[in-house]
Amino acid sequence: MDGFLSVFGDVPDPRAENTRHDLTSVLFIALAALLCGAESCADMADFGASKKGLLKQVLRLPNGTPSHDTFSRVFRYLDGVAFEAAFARFTAGFSKAIEGIVAIDGKAVRGAYQRGSKTSPLHLVNVWAVEARLAIAQRQSPGRNEVKGVHEALALLCLKDCIVTADALHCRTDTAKAILATGADYALTLKDNHPGLLAHVKAHIQATAHPDTASTTTHAHGRYEARTAIIVPATDIDFPGLKAVASVESVRREATGVQTRHVRHVLLSTAMSPERLLEVVRAHWTIENQLHWVLDVILNEDAARNRKDNGPQNLATLRKIALNILRTHPDKASIRRKIKKAGWDDAFLISLISHMR
Repeated sequence: MDGFLSVFGDVPDPRAENTRHDLTSVLFIALAALLCGAESCADMADFGASKKGLLKQVLRLPNGTPSHDTFSRVFRYLDGVAFEAAFARFTAGFSKAIEGIVAIDGKAVRGAYQRGSKTSPLHLVNVWAVEARLAIAQRQSPGRNEVKGVHEALALLCLKDCIVTADALHCRTDTAKAILATGADYALTLKDNHPGLLAHVKAHIQATAHPDTASTTTHAHGRYEARTAIIVPATDIDFPGLKAVASVESVRREATGVQTRHVRHVLLSTAMSPERLLEVVRAHWTIENQLHWVLDVILNEDAARNRKDNGPQNLATLRKIALNILRTHPDKASIRRKIKKAGWDDAFLISLISHMR
């Protein structure tokens, strides 16, 4: 609890001074409830009531446990930016130095829309440390502007010696500068949204004699895929920090015999081998498979209907904190099984809570 308090104790309490429940106690109970499978503020209230004896081992609860209205008010009015900053500090306790590949991607929380506005759900930017398998930052996209959300998320982080990957939306000079400012290098996908730059890169690669190349093949899930990477130094291309340009060709053959070919181009601010490039390009998509999919399918984020004020944003942050704890706990069970074990076994829940440091 001391470690939790040291990180989240500075988050401003939005409520009046005569509150009956301490803010850190409310946040702690909510997090413990998520570790046990809670999906709503009503679930958090039920969890607190049923686990009151256990919670009293680590919390002072002079007024009992919070009601669902208390949880709802706290998350609605809690400063989302301050809570996201605390989340970034909390994650640093799991991995003192984030290293390797860091993927950035946007995600919509599709259930978090105001009535009559289904086309405008909450849109978040998530930052994912690939090797550590941790969500290390989150930022709400201001006005659904994902580019601005990425810049604000990067401002929270020190990513020295990492390689930051992002899709074509973020292949921009301002985003490249924002990544370099964190101490990281970038691997940015380049597509038709920059036709002039793309044409220049293609011509540059084709005109280079004897470029560095590497190939890999995989055969899984009923399909065969061959990938070939080509890297050449960037000489006369005007882009911040650019050191090399590359192409990655992917040829996929399905079990049905259908074959497809796709070529993507990448801007790099650091020299690397084509073998490493193939690893970097594939690693980017773990943010979809290991973060976004788990949030939607295991933690039911897409179905969450919290939609007022800062509630959706803050609960999305809390889900990532819970997921990081579940994923870094040494028990070898799946995330789904860990959640069930935490709900059934108080000793296992305590071990999860004790794992926060």
